[in-house]
Amino acid sequence: MKRPRPHALGDFTTDWRMIPIALLAIVIGFVSTLVAWVLLRLIGLFTNLFYYQHWDTALTSPAGNHLGWLAVFVPVIGALIIGLMARYGSERIRGHGIPEAIESILINGSRVQPRLAILKPLSSAISIGSGGPFGAEGPIIMTGGAFGSMIAQFFHLTSVERKTLLVAGAAAGMSATFAAPVAAVLLSVELLLFEWKPRSFVPVALASATAGAARRYILGLGPLFPVPAHHEFIGPEGLLGCVICGLLAGVLSMLLTGAVYAAEDAFAKLPIHWMWWPAIGGLVIGLGGVIFPQALGVGYDTIASLLHGDVARTTILGILIVKSIIWAVSLGSGTSGGVLAPLLMMGGALGGIEAMFLPNEGAGFWPLLSMAAILGGTMRSPLTGIVFALELTHDMNALLPLLVTAVIAHAFTVLVLKRSILTEKVARRGYHLSREYAVDPLEILAASDAMRTNLVVLPADSTLDQIKAKGTSHGPQGQHLYPVVDNEKHLCGVITRKHLAKLLASPDSGHRTLRDVAVRAVVSHPDEPLRVVVYRMAESGLTRFPVVDRGDQRKLLGIIALRDLLSARTRNLEEERTRERVLRVRLPLLGGKVTERPSP
Repeated sequence: MKRPRPHALGDFTTDWRMIPIALLAIVIGFVSTLVAWVLLRLIGLFTNLFYYQHWDTALTSPAGNHLGWLAVFVPVIGALIIGLMARYGSERIRGHGIPEAIESILINGSRVQPRLAILKPLSSAISIGSGGPFGAEGPIIMTGGAFGSMIAQFFHLTSVERKTLLVAGAAAGMSATFAAPVAAVLLSVELLLFEWKPRSFVPVALASATAGAARRYILGLGPLFPVPAHHEFIGPEGLLGCVICGLLAGVLSMLLTGAVYAAEDAFAKLPIHWMWWPAIGGLVIGLGGVIFPQALGVGYDTIASLLHGDVARTTILGILIVKSIIWAVSLGSGTSGGVLAPLLMMGGALGGIEAMFLPNEGAGFWPLLSMAAILGGTMRSPLTGIVFALELTHDMNALLPLLVTAVIAHAFTVLVLKRSILTEKVARRGYHLSREYAVDPLEILAASDAMRTNLVVLPADSTLDQIKAKGTSHGPQGQHLYPVVDNEKHLCGVITRKHLAKLLASPDSGHRTLRDVAVRAVVSHPDEPLRVVVYRMAESGLTRFPVVDRGDQRKLLGIIALRDLLSARTRNLEEERTRERVLRVRLPLLGGKVTERPSP
């Protein structure tokens, strides 16, 4: 049968409803920028209060404090406050921020409690301000998402539209924090949206762009970590170094992910309430801070130093050992803080070690590549890692090396780890999510590809007595739905086998025609994608449809049933699993010839 041309089908299913959602997203972009500014000021305030005992909102490093051994107890005090806030305020303030946003999207219909918009930034500011080795991006993403969800809940929106606005707030928060609007959109696509559709992409992108523009007036312009431009081309040796760098970053990503959840499992075995776990993690932070003060806090100054290549080897080792340990233990304890900035720092430290034996490509080259690779490996977001590194530094010459390194790290962790550091937390709560995007085969195949044309039809003008006299057939392969057609094969209705049997058994209905007893059919058209057919089955509760021509007054073409859709699905499985050699080559010198034919 000749495949019909699709009728009124477009590349996308987005409609004009996207416009008001995009306008709301722009508003959320402004709000999230203010939220980012408030959170950064809060972090500065608590850092100054905890470590320097004066009122100031400027971001400063805890490493320069003069508390001596008393500094051990500062993270413990902050963690105790967070434990109390989590127990008596909202348990959802615990964690990285991004997994909680994912859980809100997948489980809670993108609804976020209003109090979380206050408690999450406050708890994160206390955590980081008291020395927690975390980044501000996770809490800002969750807080921006909370405000986006709150705004969405004031309007009459669907769950999908609430999700779009939640993610718009999250992307805007990251965009405002790091002056990285494109990376924020990519992070949303790779981690939060679970789709690639204009209905969500456009509003999220506009919210991120709004925050990026508003940052100019509230937080200043980027880049956050300016570096001198590196070589435009690094040659084969440099590219080989990128492969090595990517593999090492993949190994570190695996170790860091394992360490975080090993710590979480260890805390879960303690015979005390989880409210006290952050205090134990705070004690580890305090001890680590005494050994290596640069491990405390966000560490933006240390990241900048790594990118300029002026960090001592002892500092590099301190980051890789002390920072990694206190970060994994404290995060596993369930405190509040982000993972992005710590990963950047640890990736930069790994690059500092690699710079000792890999080709010299300029100051900060290998730390820059390792930062992107760590994001590609640990968070499984290679595109975000690449663009994020570019926006943080504005070093466009590093694009090709960044691509190689981040993809290698991503490939390594995909092969050796089932889940990322973010999705593992969601999986531990009993929910599995797939982060693979692909065109559904039901989108490609049409109803005409799966429908059955070998079927029994019943004449509309025949009476039940006539049908009974002729005897009924169950149809090929147990046909359960009989189309009722006129002399021109136009569909008049349908009747199920069960209903027909009931009518034939009734003694007083024999004079009625099939046209009288047939019910109006829900139909499909031959050019409709099978996805549309599946949705119509879900909406109607029916599992069998007649397939009729669009332009010939409902001329019957066939029937499509649920099992036909399942058969169509197996075609995709065959394409993935069936291996064959399509091209065979015979060398002319051996008397053969070049042929092209499928192998048997």
